[in-house]
Amino acid sequence: MRATLGDLPIPCFLVMVEGMKKTLLVLNDLKKKGMIIDYAIGGGMGVVFYIEPILTYDLDVFILTENGTDLQPLTALYQYLKKMGYQPKQEQIVIEGIPVQFLPAFNGLLDEAVRKARRINYQGTGARVMTVEHLLAIMLQTGRAKDRERFLKVLDEAEIDRPKLSRILKRFELLEKYRKWKRLQNEK
Repeated sequence: MRATLGDLPIPCFLVMVEGMKKTLLVLNDLKKKGMIIDYAIGGGMGVVFYIEPILTYDLDVFILTENGTDLQPLTALYQYLKKMGYQPKQEQIVIEGIPVQFLPAFNGLLDEAVRKARRINYQGTGARVMTVEHLLAIMLQTGRAKDRERFLKVLDEAEIDRPKLSRILKRFELLEKYRKWKRLQNEK
């Protein structure tokens, strides 16, 4: 019987860990070369840094660029990465085996989430991940069914700075939606 970690054979898991590490090195290089001002990991993968692993397909990387919310920098970014040998796949580009979706920080909440992201160390490589409080606010703002599910899971499992979350929700007018989603949690 093969050794496993969860449902994944260990060699597959190690490939994923190494792929993520190399992907983070590419992200840091993009910043160093000035192709992006900054970045932060968000979405499902961002959540994984705070709770038990969840199913997620890609690595959502929110970026700040010279042109703000303009999509034009994405074209240059994808062209550069293609020249480096990475291949696009739908709206992602596969970097070291990891599907990465670059998203401009297109509103105030996302901009703040990138600017105030936590610095982490992943397998000896520095990276930036949105704070759990910003991730919760983004889930509220986005409002999809899968965001509501994740939101409730994060509330149950993560260590959350409640005063900080409250300030973010007030600033971005999300308190009422928060209360509504919390009521749903209490009904379960």
